[in-house]
Order: sequence, then C-alpha cells, then structure tokens
Amino acid sequence: MTERDPIALTIGEPGGIGPELAINAWLRRTQDELAPFCLISPVSTITQAIGRSGTDVPVRVIRTIHEATSVFKDALPVLEITDSGTEVVSGVASPKTASVVIESITKAVELASTGKASAVVTNPIQKSALYEAGFRHPGHTEFLAELAGPGTIPVMMLANSKLRVVPLTIHIPLKDVPTQLTTELIVERCRITHQSLQTAFGIAKPRLAIAGLNPHAGEDGTMGSEEKTIMAPAVKQLRDEGVDVVGPLPADTLFHEEARANYDVALCPYHDQALIPVKTLDFHGGVNVTLGLPFIRTSPDHGTALDIAGKGIARPDSLIAALKMAAEMATKRLATGA
Repeated sequence: MTERDPIALTIGEPGGIGPELAINAWLRRTQDELAPFCLISPVSTITQAIGRSGTDVPVRVIRTIHEATSVFKDALPVLEITDSGTEVVSGVASPKTASVVIESITKAVELASTGKASAVVTNPIQKSALYEAGFRHPGHTEFLAELAGPGTIPVMMLANSKLRVVPLTIHIPLKDVPTQLTTELIVERCRITHQSLQTAFGIAKPRLAIAGLNPHAGEDGTMGSEEKTIMAPAVKQLRDEGVDVVGPLPADTLFHEEARANYDVALCPYHDQALIPVKTLDFHGGVNVTLGLPFIRTSPDHGTALDIAGKGIARPDSLIAALKMAAEMATKRLATGA
C-alpha cells in the first residue's frame, strides 16, 4: 500500500442508495478534496443509476485498480464485476443481486489485503435480502472479519469530527448486556482500540474513557454492581499494562464538550449509549470504522434507505466522510509503518 493507492468502494445493496451516493461523491471530488476511489460494481448497475439521476457522469471501466488514480479526475472509475442478470429496481432489495453485493465486498478486501488498495469503504447492504440468498454471517463486519482470516477480532467504532465511540456490546437486547459484559471483553476491546488509535489515527498516547452501565456508574454499588465487579477490574488491568484509561464514569456527564476534551474515545457498555451521542452531535457526518482488521475499513453510518432510493434526495455526506477518513487513516498507517 502507498499513499497514492486508490480506495476500493463497494456498491452495497444495488436497489438502495449506494449507487447514487457513489455518483454524488464523485461529483464532489474536487469540492471535498477526495482521494481517488474505484467503484467495484457491474457497469450496468452504475450506468442505470446515472440515468435515473439525470446527472452527466462519465464512467470509465478500468482493468486494474491502479488506473483509477489517473482516471478519477475525469471519470468515475469502475472495476467491473459480474452482473447478476437481474434488473435493479430502486427501493427494492432483491436476493437475486446478492452475488453482486458479495463479490464487490470480496474483491475490495482482496485488493486491500494485497496492498493494491489503500482502504476499503463499504456502501450499506440489506441483510434481509442477503439472508434470503443464503448469506450466513450476522452482518457486514463479521463477513469482513472472515475474509480477513482466522483470529481476526473486529471492533466497531463510530466517529465524526467531535466524538469517537466504541460500543462494547452491539446488536443484543438490553436485558442481555449485563451477562455479555465481562472483564475479558472490556480488556480485549480496549486493547484493540488503543492499538488502532496509535497505528491508524496517529495518536501516540490514546486516552480511553469507559462509561458505566448503570445510572451514576452504579453509585458505589447502590444502583448496580457491574461497575465494581466487572468494569473496575478491567480498568485496573489495562492501567497495569500502560493503557491510559479512566472509568467507569457516569454516562450522563461523559459527552458534553468539556468532558470530551479529556479523552480520544469513549467505550460504552451498550449500543444506544454509544450511538445516541455521536449521532446527535453530527448525524450526517458519522462514519462506521472497523478496528482490528488487517486493512482499513470505513462505511457510512446509515443503512440502505430503500424508502428514498432513486428519488435524488439521498445525502452523500456520510459516504464522503467515510472516504476522507479512510484516506486519512491510510496516511497515518503509512507514517507509523503499521
């Protein structure tokens, strides 16, 4: 990988907003100073999306991703993959196009893993359509981890210009969080986060803050024991290892401006505790980053938006933020030699 290598951008769900986001991001390439990216897609999928959008976007089919660097300023580079043979309908997710979604992701990972792409940026997928086609992974991240190889432990981070957060547990019911939250889990997630902030974000001495599970961080055990029995031992172990970490801290005072100045990332016991503040601070500029992979992966912090697909109103802000963050991470990783 070199700083000049293009970013591999996946098509995502063809019937969702991914194709039009790719188009609109390319149209804003100069305005937003985007690094070159290459869209991995059947040509028919993107040309149909251009036709529906009414925009004049030239497309250039390339044979290798390296061609994207010279092509990018004049045309949208497309590394062609196999067409599913099924007509794409805006607003409709179909299991018949699952092969396109999966091949696009697989190709992007292959390019990044072999050093031909500087990073992978993924457009949103529709898991229900993939499940119907036999997709056996819980989600996007788990599939990427499998492609990355054995022993890969992915960690989700949501980030924007004002805040970085890591949910320690993700898509599980709230009632199950206390049983899933263990000292070992917290230590593992913090180690991966700490290392990633060093290598991919250029933060030499990352500062981690851990939010409590219970109101007032348990208030010394009167509102719950998890802070004392599970979280405090994790914090002690991490400090003994040299990690700059504080907590568990009351979540209700962790996200105001003055508090955010004291840490580089907040780790939260459950999904909404992490995602509500980051989406409130900058809803359209949020980026989903997967830490712990051997390559850089970012994604827009939203779904396929089937309800507005093809209507010309989807905002590309989050995809643009994901592309910019991926490029910045690639530069930092090169600088640190990781």
